Amino acid sequence: MIKEIINDAEGNMKKTVDVIKKEFASLRAGRAVPALLDKISVNYYGVPTPVNQLANISVPEARLLVIQPWDKGVLHEIERAIMKSDLGITPTSDGAVIRLTIPQLTQERRTDLVKVVRKKAEEGRVAVRNLRRDTNEKLKVQQKDGKISEDELKRSQDEVQKLTDRYVKEIDGILSTKEQEIMQV
Repeated sequence: MIKEIINDAEGNMKKTVDVIKKEFASLRAGRAVPALLDKISVNYYGVPTPVNQLANISVPEARLLVIQPWDKGVLHEIERAIMKSDLGITPTSDGAVIRLTIPQLTQERRTDLVKVVRKKAEEGRVAVRNLRRDTNEKLKVQQKDGKISEDELKRSQDEVQKLTDRYVKEIDGILSTKEQEIMQV
């Protein structure tokens, strides 16, 4: 029973870290990465469809994304979706492919991005700590019901704390890497 509760908590903490990684990947750091387009959906025959499911996305140069739709008829829809998005990049099209030139980030924009990244990392840390709290509550209920002893409760809480520390440290590491990537000129 204890193992199940702790394994659930660990699984949820892993998911939290994965969400942080995805969020960070979709933030523009001055380099072209296909993950920039992950949040953009195109209206494809009445169904909102992610761009990466409608086209081949390649990175021929450090600051250039090339989007080559499999169905040429959706080219204008992809362009429109990129224009409406919060990317702040104007697509150029030659009728067959769409090119996105990623502009150089200003120092002010870099500082703003670092603030956003730190905020998201803090949200992740809070989520991990909330999972710790919820898990400890479940363990206390088990102890109150007489299913586990006080010693088992203490050992389990220590294990949950170690998990929490490990995942918070992982989030901090991801944050540090992303900050360096953003501030790199």
